[in-house]
Formats: sequence, C-alpha cells, structure tokens
Amino acid sequence: MKSFYLKQKIMSMRGRFNVFDELQQEVYKIEGSFLQIPKTFTIRDMQQNERALITKKTLSWLPTFYVEVEGRNLFTIKKEFSFFKAKYSVVGEGIEVTGNVWDMEFDVVKDGETIGRVSKEWLTWGDTYQIQVFEEKWEMIIISLVVAIDCVKADQSAAANGV
Repeated sequence: MKSFYLKQKIMSMRGRFNVFDELQQEVYKIEGSFLQIPKTFTIRDMQQNERALITKKTLSWLPTFYVEVEGRNLFTIKKEFSFFKAKYSVVGEGIEVTGNVWDMEFDVVKDGETIGRVSKEWLTWGDTYQIQVFEEKWEMIIISLVVAIDCVKADQSAAANGV
C-alpha cells in the first residue's frame, strides 16, 4: 500500500496541485489549463514526464472527463445523475466510487474489492486529500479520479456563488 497527499495550491487560477508521498517527498505536479477549452489537467513526475492527461468534455449535461495514462486513452470519469448523493462511475475500467463523494471521503472499488481510499484532511490551508492506493497499478487512475472530482466540486461551488 502507498499513501499520497494531494495538496491544492492556493490562489492558483489554473488549478495546481502537488502530490507528496508518505515521507512528504514531492512525486507529482498537476497543472490545469488556464482559459482553455476544453479544460485539461496534466500530471507530471519530477522528471517532467507526462504521466496522465485529464480532459474535461465540453458541452455535456453532466461532468465527464477523459483520462489518458502514459499516452493511452484509458477511461472516462462520469458524474451520474442522482438526487441526493454525488455519484461517479469510471467507464472502461469497471471501477466505481462508494462513500461520501461530496465530503471527499470515499473508496474506489473494482470488482467488489477496494483498490483505493480517499479522505479530505480538514483544517488545512487549501484542499488536501489523503490517497491510499492498495496496488501500484491503480495509482494514476485514483489520483486522476480525485483531480476530476475536485474540479467538479470547484465548478459547482463557483456556480453556486455566482462566479
């Protein structure tokens, strides 16, 4: 099992995050596009190699993101229609998200088995998420999922506040 901490940079118009390991060593940088359609987020390792690209679909009724890992179109993250709880599905990998997505306290499940766990750390400067990945092969998928859900939450918050 590996633990990561995804920390959002404050006052960033692009949507920037840094990802640290359990020893607080930076392992990834995530940078969102600025005033670009479609909105994208690029995940790079510390050698500046692109590990994943998250692209928000334009003109969709519910938020949808396409994720490429290592240059391959791998899966789509879709927000599902629901009245009471936010629900997301990962199309292409058979992954589902269970738990309290709105408060960022959820598990990532594949074939009934938990492959990752996400929890928001409260009382921090900027949004900080603890991400536990139970198998290394799911690392980019789970980190990409957290970035996409955070983007949806930020968009909904901005819309609610009239920004």
